[in-house]
Amino acid sequence: MNLYRSVRAVTGASGDGPIDWDAVAEAAKASTDAGSLDLSPGERDGYADDVRDARTRVRKVSGLDFDVPRAVEVQHRHHWIDANVETFARLMEPLEDEVGGVFPGAARVVNTGSMSFMLGFLARNVLGQYDPLLLADDPSDHALYFVRPNIVRTADALDTEYPRFRRWIAFHEVTHAAEFGAAPWLSDHLEERMERGIGAVTEGSLDREAFRELDAAMTVVEGYAELLMDHAFDDEYADLRRKLDERRQGRGPLARLVRRALGLGLKRRQYERGKAFFETVADERGVAAAGAVWDRPENLPSDAEIDAPRDWIRRVDP
Repeated sequence: MNLYRSVRAVTGASGDGPIDWDAVAEAAKASTDAGSLDLSPGERDGYADDVRDARTRVRKVSGLDFDVPRAVEVQHRHHWIDANVETFARLMEPLEDEVGGVFPGAARVVNTGSMSFMLGFLARNVLGQYDPLLLADDPSDHALYFVRPNIVRTADALDTEYPRFRRWIAFHEVTHAAEFGAAPWLSDHLEERMERGIGAVTEGSLDREAFRELDAAMTVVEGYAELLMDHAFDDEYADLRRKLDERRQGRGPLARLVRRALGLGLKRRQYERGKAFFETVADERGVAAAGAVWDRPENLPSDAEIDAPRDWIRRVDP
C-alpha cells in the first residue's frame, strides 16, 4: 500500500472529463493492499467444487434452467478494482457527458479522489460478486468473482472455518447467476430504468418512478437469492449471517458513514423486504412457484406488492 502514490495519482488527474478513470484505478490500487492470491491446488479445486455444487443444488431447489458464467475468477483486491472501474465508468458516463465541459481541473481532482476512495473501500470489503455487466457494449457473458483475501480475512475475523465460509459465499453468488440466467430480459430491464433515472438527473429532474421500479427489481433479486440460500445451502448458515451483521455494525463511525453513502444499508433493507415477500410466496405456493417472477417482466412484483405478497399471488397465480 502506497498512500503517496495514491495521492500523486489523484492530484495528477487529467483529461477533458470530470473523472480521470485511469487515475482512479491507479490511486485505488495504490491505497489498497492487493492481498495474497497464493492458492494451493486443493484450494483452487475447492472454489470450483463449491460453484459446481451450488449450481446443482440451486437448479434442483428452484427448478430454474440456468448455468454459471464462463468467467469465474478468484481474484485479489487489485484484480477486483480493475474489473469494476470499467463498470463504474459505464454507469457514470451519461452524467460525465452532460457536465464534462463544466468541471474545472480542481473539481476533476476531487471527483477522481472520491471515486478512488469508494473503489478502494469496496475492494477491501467485497467478498464475492456476480457481475451482469450492465450497460456494457457487448456483454457476451456475465462474470463471477471471488475476492480471496477478503474471504480469508473475514472467515478468520468471524472465527469460522474458511472452507465453510467460502462455500457460503459461492452459493450466494450462484443464486444471482440463477436469476439472471433464468430471466434473459432482466439485464435490459435494469439498464432501462437506470438509463431513465440517470437521464432525468442530467436534465435537472428526478424520475421517481424509474428509481422506484429499479429498487423494487433489486429487492426481488436480493430476496429471491435469500430464499434459495435458505433451501439450497447444504449447511446451517444463520450463525454466519449473524456474525457478519454484528461485525458490520461494530465498525467505527467512518466505516458506517461510508457504507451509508455507498447505499449498503439500502441493500440490507432490500434483503429483508425481498426475503419476507418470498417467504410468504413459498409458504403458500412452494419454492418453485416463487420462480415465476422470472418468467417475464410483467411478473415482477410492484413496490406495493412486495409488502403485500398475497396481492402478487392473486395477480400472477404462480
